[in-house]
Amino acid sequence: MIAENLRSIRAHIPEHVALVCVSKFHSEEDIMEAYRSGERIFGESRVQELCGKYADLPKDIRWHFIGHLQTNKIRYIVPFVELIHSVDSFKLLSAIDAAASKAGRVVDCLLQMHIAREETKFGFSAEELDDMLQHDSWKSLQHVRICGLMGMATFTDDREQIAQEFTLLKDTFDHLKKCYFPTDAAFRELSMGMSEDYRIAIEHGSTMVRIGSSIFGARV
Repeated sequence: MIAENLRSIRAHIPEHVALVCVSKFHSEEDIMEAYRSGERIFGESRVQELCGKYADLPKDIRWHFIGHLQTNKIRYIVPFVELIHSVDSFKLLSAIDAAASKAGRVVDCLLQMHIAREETKFGFSAEELDDMLQHDSWKSLQHVRICGLMGMATFTDDREQIAQEFTLLKDTFDHLKKCYFPTDAAFRELSMGMSEDYRIAIEHGSTMVRIGSSIFGARV
C-alpha cells in the first residue's frame, strides 16, 4: 500500500522538488516499506520519537525535524539531523547554533513563516523576518546555515486562499534572497505543501513537500 501510494505521489512531483516522507506517529515497519521503495528523507516532529527511530533504522536516512522545537531538546537531535524546518525565533536559531558548535557540525535550518489564518501555527511574520535579518547578529552564528523558508497554509478547502498564502511565502522568499542572501547558494529551499495541498504548493514554487497521510495513511 505504501509503495503504491508513493508511486502515485511521485508521478506528480517534479525532479527538482524534494519529498519529505512525514513519518511521525508511524511505525518503523512503515518507514522501512517507504525506504525499500527508494525514499531516504523522513520528517519527524517529536524529539524522543525521532531519536528512537534514528537509533533503530538505516544510517543513510536523512532525518528532517518538522515540528515545534523546544530549546531544551535541541541537543538530542543536533548530532545527526539534516534539516530543521521549524526555526521560529532568533532565540531558537542561537540555541541550535550553540548546540551544533558543541557537536562540531553545521546544521541546516529553515525559517518558519506564519502564513495561515489559524492562530495555532508558529512562525515569523514577513516583517519579523526582515527585522531579524536587518540586524547582523545572525551572521555571527557559525554553526547554523539558513537555507530558506518553511510555511503551512490554512487547513481549508478554499484553493484560492491556499494559493494566496503560498504566493506570500514565495514572494517573501524572493525578497529575502535578493536582500540578504544574493550570493548564498545554500539559501534555496522553500518547504511548503502537505498531503492536501502539495500540488498547489509546487505550482507556486515549492522545492520541498512534506507528505504524511497520503503515503502512510491516517495517523495512529
